Amino acid sequence: MADQQKKSPEIRKSKSFQADAIRRLKKNPMGIIGLIIIIIFIFLATFGRFITPHDPFEMNVPRHHEEPSLEYPLGTDNFGRCVLSRIIFGARISILVGLTVIFFRMLIGIPVGLVSGYYGGIVESILMRITDAVIAFPGIILALAIMAVRGQGLENVILALSVTGWTTYARLVRSEVLSLREREYVQAAKGVGFHNLKVMLRHILPNCLASIIVYSTMTIAVVIIAEASLSFLGLGAAARDATWGTQMSMERDYLRYAWWGVTFPGAAIAIVVLGFNLFGDALRDVLDPRLKD
Repeated sequence: MADQQKKSPEIRKSKSFQADAIRRLKKNPMGIIGLIIIIIFIFLATFGRFITPHDPFEMNVPRHHEEPSLEYPLGTDNFGRCVLSRIIFGARISILVGLTVIFFRMLIGIPVGLVSGYYGGIVESILMRITDAVIAFPGIILALAIMAVRGQGLENVILALSVTGWTTYARLVRSEVLSLREREYVQAAKGVGFHNLKVMLRHILPNCLASIIVYSTMTIAVVIIAEASLSFLGLGAAARDATWGTQMSMERDYLRYAWWGVTFPGAAIAIVVLGFNLFGDALRDVLDPRLKD
């Protein structure tokens, strides 16, 4: 009996971080709603081509701008294409652009922030001045300039959005490293002779992951909006790609009498962005140790 009493506090203390995170997430109904929206979004992006009611690229001009009906639940566009099918298919492009851009932003920004924060001195000054120089250009203006030079295409959209967004990762990671590099476990790792690269990757970077994950989740929503904005302006994906921004751009001239062509793709963007923002905010509450109950 005495042994059980001694073990029980240890059992309570050994509760896994994952279980605690799930428990706290369940207490956040807005976070659950956001997660459900994201899961639906990813499902549509993954299996969209198998569940679309019609071919998203099949034209049926005589049936252009038909109102929503049982056959076409969200109506048809100017070329008689199913709006619902094109929205479902467009989810694949949005998730592809969002995840790829975030990956490249992290690939550039995290090493810059990690190295500058860890070494400091002249290394930090050089890297941060480069970062400040990129920040000096408004992101959307720089993206528009890149797209104007390189032309349309998803690969150019990814390049433009990646080049303009890595700076926040650099500053975020640097601020985390500045507080972590003086911790006892980091100093102990240096004391036993660990190489600087090993110290950064094994002892500092893992402790930055919570902030990186939360920021990345929220940033995907920003990237989706940016991609849709470029496509709407005719500088993003090619017209043949069924992106949400392209759909809105092609249908804006018919808004007065065929409102569904613009409204439903716009609603899709709004819902997905809301989902990522809600879930990102919930993740912040779950992963921030200062907010634990």
